[in-house]
Amino acid sequence: MTLIYGHRGAKGEAPENTLASFQRCLEHGVTRCELDLHLSRDGELMVIHDPTLKRTTGRRGKVVQHDAEELVTLDARQGGPGWKAPCPIPRLETLFEQCPFEHWQLEVKIASRVRAARTVLAIQALAERFGIKDRITVTSSSREVLRALRRLTPELSRGLVAEYNWLDPLKVAAHHGCSMLALNWTLCTPERLLKAQKAGLHVSVWTVNEPSLMRRLADFGVDSIITDYPGLAVDTLKR
Repeated sequence: MTLIYGHRGAKGEAPENTLASFQRCLEHGVTRCELDLHLSRDGELMVIHDPTLKRTTGRRGKVVQHDAEELVTLDARQGGPGWKAPCPIPRLETLFEQCPFEHWQLEVKIASRVRAARTVLAIQALAERFGIKDRITVTSSSREVLRALRRLTPELSRGLVAEYNWLDPLKVAAHHGCSMLALNWTLCTPERLLKAQKAGLHVSVWTVNEPSLMRRLADFGVDSIITDYPGLAVDTLKR
């Protein structure tokens, strides 16, 4: 049975990485999600993909240059599907409070050693507060983040995000003690999938939006797909 993760909530249907997007994902009965994290200036975990504000809010500057109190007032619906109501950048804490997902893929893109350490420790503290450590996998393509996870928060499940073929993703995942491999769908061959699963990895493939591709990857036996259209994925894979 191939599981479904909503990509940044339901990115194809609602403004990405906003409360509205994650609620839309849950409305489809999809209880797993993937999202992106950056730290605010005052050290809070904010749910936004880019390190800069421009693409989704139209504002200049970086996430890290603003406190959380200001970031949650910014409307992040620019560039997404049409949406009537404003959609603020959410704190991760708000999603944990309001969205009963059974599993979360939390992607951290940061690369500096200090920032990686601060981010993974903040994730651990929040996960412990909500009692959901066993429902989280922290994923990254950054070696600094994966090293920080292993060193500072070894009890958190970790996953490698692999987009390119220049390094063997299975070797990198094994080196960092990962339990998940978040694989760009173009890298997902039946051979690599089988080898990864034999090594004990959950293989989650992104970003899968075409019904024919959803069916093909499910036939391959991928553990999960990450999609902008969780409702379409439910309809496609249930059939």
